[in-house]
Amino acid sequence: MIKQTKFKNLFLIKNKTFKDSRGYFKEIIRENKIKEKFPFFVMSYSKKNVIRGIHLQIKKPQGKFITVIKGKIFDVAIDFRKNSKTFGKIFTCTLSERNSNSIFIPAGFAHGFQSLDKENYIIYSCTNYRDKNSEVTININDKNLNIKWPLKKQIVSKKDKKGISFIKFKKKYSI
Repeated sequence: MIKQTKFKNLFLIKNKTFKDSRGYFKEIIRENKIKEKFPFFVMSYSKKNVIRGIHLQIKKPQGKFITVIKGKIFDVAIDFRKNSKTFGKIFTCTLSERNSNSIFIPAGFAHGFQSLDKENYIIYSCTNYRDKNSEVTININDKNLNIKWPLKKQIVSKKDKKGISFIKFKKKYSI
């Protein structure tokens, strides 16, 4: 089941799960339902309290289909599409193996998450390849964005600690 959010082309997906005595089989992504191609797949593992992000690519933007195969995350998407009615607005949700939800975040959004369980395995299906020369990192605790991270303890990479502010992003990229 695909649910449209108030953000244009940002969808929450309730995956079909088929359970029996052996375990389960789960449909994750159907390109014909989202009408996107996903040439680039990656996976991450994060311990509890890890925050990854908030990232976006400027020159070669990526749409992302995010699925948690084990664990639970607090997922954050921020609309940075220039002429969008929801520019600068934040969408958050919880994704987990248990709730069987995924999210499709269209190109032009920044993305990040905080890991909530002891072990968290996340698959990203991306509409474009990673281009580190096009990458921008936004400050996870920017006061203008006011993201309500659920866990106070934050484990953040050196790169992500150097994220720029929302105001600086708008000035630098003439938005």
